[in-house]
Amino acid sequence: MNYLYSPWREGYHGSKQEGCVFCDIAKHPEHDAENRVLYRNEFCFAVMNLYPYMPGHFMLIPHIHTDSLEALPPEVWQNICLLTQRGVKMLKEFWNAAGVNIGMNLGVCGGAGIAEHIHMHLIPRFRGDTNFITTIGDSRVYGVKFDKVYEKLLTRSLDYFEGRL
Repeated sequence: MNYLYSPWREGYHGSKQEGCVFCDIAKHPEHDAENRVLYRNEFCFAVMNLYPYMPGHFMLIPHIHTDSLEALPPEVWQNICLLTQRGVKMLKEFWNAAGVNIGMNLGVCGGAGIAEHIHMHLIPRFRGDTNFITTIGDSRVYGVKFDKVYEKLLTRSLDYFEGRL
């Protein structure tokens, strides 16, 4: 058996914080930079995925703590959908993604890593980016520094999420 070590993922496999990580981010806008929040409004916020599938992978998360999409107030769901459209536009135009995967994993059996608080994933895709290593090696190759990606997306996120571009 061969082993491929990815020590930068240690936090993902370690102990989890008390309470809901997404609620903590929602309640503390003063920590947006350290939490890598790209945008927030009265309904939800956009935050970089700390364990991204691809550079530029972020999530849209309602401020309301729920694991039930069907219980989400319509105005919150509509805002998430609107920001999903605008986020896709940002990833295609500004991040130069050739495509984008969007989706929600609802519940543990649906594949959600944080099942107690629903969230929408936006994952930019590029020609030739598919790789066996995620499936076979349970690791990801991330060729760009995480903070550089956040800083670049942050420079234009307000314009895109506010619908100015």
